[in-house]
Amino acid sequence: MKIVFMGTPDFAVPCLRVLIASNHQVIAVVTQPDREKGRKRIVTPPPVKVEAIAHGIPVLQPAKLRAPEAVNEIAQLKPDLIVTAAYGQILPKRILELPAYGCINVHASLLPKYRGGAPIHHAVMNGETLTGVTIMYMAEGLDTGDMISQIAVPIDIADTTGTLHDKLSHAGARLLEKTLPDVFANSVMRVPQKDSEATYAPNIRREDEWIDWHKPDRHIYNQVRGLNPWPVAYTTLQGAIMKVWKCRIDQTPNQRNDALPGTVLAVTREGIVVACGEGCVVLTEIQPAGKKIMPAAEFCRGAHIHAGMRLGVERL
Repeated sequence: MKIVFMGTPDFAVPCLRVLIASNHQVIAVVTQPDREKGRKRIVTPPPVKVEAIAHGIPVLQPAKLRAPEAVNEIAQLKPDLIVTAAYGQILPKRILELPAYGCINVHASLLPKYRGGAPIHHAVMNGETLTGVTIMYMAEGLDTGDMISQIAVPIDIADTTGTLHDKLSHAGARLLEKTLPDVFANSVMRVPQKDSEATYAPNIRREDEWIDWHKPDRHIYNQVRGLNPWPVAYTTLQGAIMKVWKCRIDQTPNQRNDALPGTVLAVTREGIVVACGEGCVVLTEIQPAGKKIMPAAEFCRGAHIHAGMRLGVERL
């Protein structure tokens, strides 16, 4: 069978590898255009493109998949199946109707929960203890198609979006390998989603990155790990942005007292103890403006950080 694979980031690479290793032919890969990356703004190909080129697979990178020329180019390939995983663009109806075996998507949540572009981030930020991967037939709505198969993945209390991303990426590839024969045999059990149970995971916005110290300690802890390693939660210190990469909930009794949210309560060997709306957290790994990521305690040794200062007074 001829397969066209559509995907872009690291998450999608294990799925592409499964297809390459199968007894089917990956006739083309469709991915996002190369983008500038890093401080030096170096134009960098998506990870899926790198993997495809390494295996001699043709790569298409339309800026807009809905453009007639892009649709026509894919139509000319006459795929039997289209598989997508974190591609980043919505497939138009004409493409959805092309393959005889349909279009299937590998989505990083237990649908109908967390439909949308950032399901991993939101699952961690919301303090979920369980998520997973769903393979579904694609429809015109946002992750609304009939489900084919699912696999559950526990979320550890220490997981970040980065660690959970890797778990889900490999779980999705295993599930795809298991599901593919049933798709081609037309033996899958299509399970319609219950729209009444749907929740959504929109792409992360700048305002989602801002730490509101009026929130409880558990909320802030989940926010910090849910935004690690991208795009990273931040606060401000003396008028400059300070990114917070890691923190933990402080268990010291009566540590907070009546301090205002955002107040530095203590500077310890572990880091910076900060008052929250309820309880307090210890910032253990930070990135001050213009500096590298470092242990918070190391930063405090070279900076004038002391109890009584407040974080997040100014929002930049």
